[in-house]
Amino acid sequence: MRLLLNCLLLAATLYLLPAGAAAGGRAVLLEVDGAISPASADFVVRGLQKAEDSSAGLVILRMNTPGGLDAAMRKIVQAILASPVPVTTFVAPSGARAASAGTYILYASHIAAMAPGTNLGAATPVQIGGGSLPSPSGVGDDKNAQDKQDSGDAMQHKLVNDAAAYLRALAQLRGRNADWAAEAVEKGASLSASEALEAGVIDLIASDVGDLLHQLDGRHISMGDTGVTLDTDGMTVTRIEPDWRTRLLAVIADPNITYILILIGVYGLIFEFYNPGMVLPGVAGAICLLLALFALQVLPVNYAGLALLMLGIAFMIGEAFAPSFGALGMGGLIAFLIGSIILIDTETPGYGISLPLILTFTAVSGLFFLGIIGLAVKARARPVVSGQEQLLHATGTAMGDFNGAGRVRIHGESWQAMGSVPLRRGQAVRVMRIDGLTLYVEPQQED
Repeated sequence: MRLLLNCLLLAATLYLLPAGAAAGGRAVLLEVDGAISPASADFVVRGLQKAEDSSAGLVILRMNTPGGLDAAMRKIVQAILASPVPVTTFVAPSGARAASAGTYILYASHIAAMAPGTNLGAATPVQIGGGSLPSPSGVGDDKNAQDKQDSGDAMQHKLVNDAAAYLRALAQLRGRNADWAAEAVEKGASLSASEALEAGVIDLIASDVGDLLHQLDGRHISMGDTGVTLDTDGMTVTRIEPDWRTRLLAVIADPNITYILILIGVYGLIFEFYNPGMVLPGVAGAICLLLALFALQVLPVNYAGLALLMLGIAFMIGEAFAPSFGALGMGGLIAFLIGSIILIDTETPGYGISLPLILTFTAVSGLFFLGIIGLAVKARARPVVSGQEQLLHATGTAMGDFNGAGRVRIHGESWQAMGSVPLRRGQAVRVMRIDGLTLYVEPQQED
């Protein structure tokens, strides 16, 4: 009897072991198409959480990316590593790629799959600020140049070593080819789907999601300290679409859109301050500026560039209020252009402000600045129409007969006048000089 009880207990224990199954009956499909950005990171992290909350049996991350921001990529990797639901990253459709940041995400996934005709790799990090690895040749005598080169070498080597160690750690965690991971970072190596499968970088090649689920059925994977056998045959696939929050973040986190929002915001507020009570420019400007500030917190911003951009706008506005015949305006235009170019502090693909957009806004600001100068020059060339200067050599009429002191009417106003010769009532006179509030006049000579 005791032997029978022990056998029953052993059978129950084996039945309850987790080696059996991630058979949730449903797979969640997330799609990342484009650069890895704060928006895509937010979408993937929240998608993984939804999959966990709905007790899904599998997450399929279908990916096609040229790379992206390091911070966003690491956020996705951390979410995958912490996910209790198995994650399969699938590079698809044919012609897609998992370059740069995409390679790290692929390595971090429980299952790495690719469609035929896809590729991965080229995971060398780009130095923040657009720097690149300096050439070791051609500089030897100039100590400053050599020091600068050595500094660039050291910084680039730190970036490469850190990225290589990170990718190797992911490879070792998932039992994938760690040596090729180092080559992808240090040498920018790339592989096609078939080469990646042969090299042990990925687990399988599938033509589509249906084929992927068919091949995954019965596969045993490691989930932390436990093992899980996937039961994917006949799984239903539920696609999670980006919600309004993700779409909004994707739009405003585009460096070009952020740049436009900054300019609309600043110019809107300036226009409102210059014309109090119009309301609309101020409201639109405040909203655009707040959206831009939200985007700036998730983008790699060069704050020196942002300061130059604002300084340039301030100088050009200053030209409008206190014309300096080009000094403020030209300085502002140069600061505006340089600040716009260096505003986004990275050379990551898909994360730079379009040069035509910069030149367009610079040209518009420049035309505005030239218009202000033109108006100032025209105003300087016009005759004075106010103050004492307008009275000098002005013509009027005597208000009565007088010899010496009397009164004359100039520009509709009555003035105390002194004449060197007798004047008659209604006689035309011309102002020759001014002494305080007294006009010295002479009879106007007729042509």
